[in-house]
Amino acid sequence: MRVRVLGCSGAIAKDCRTTSFLIDGDVLVDAGTGVGDLSLDEMGGIRHVLLTHSHLDHVAALPLMVDSIASQLNEPIHVHALPGTLAALKTHISSTT
Repeated sequence: MRVRVLGCSGAIAKDCRTTSFLIDGDVLVDAGTGVGDLSLDEMGGIRHVLLTHSHLDHVAALPLMVDSIASQLNEPIHVHALPGTLAALKTHISSTT
């Protein structure tokens, strides 16, 4: 298993990224601002996203990442989280279209 730390500082100041870890290139644990350091090809390789909770520092990059790679996806990205976290995403983050 290869774990790449994309962000763990909890801030967005210079050289700081919020929580996100890439595992084996296809599993993202949390989707903080560190996701923005991935190339489009690396983002396109993500098949699963595990969200620990719905705080913005853990989900901020998810909609932006999906928007960036949507045209190259052949299958959906599977988002895994507790029901309360998924409900918060649907209520506060998801698009109305």
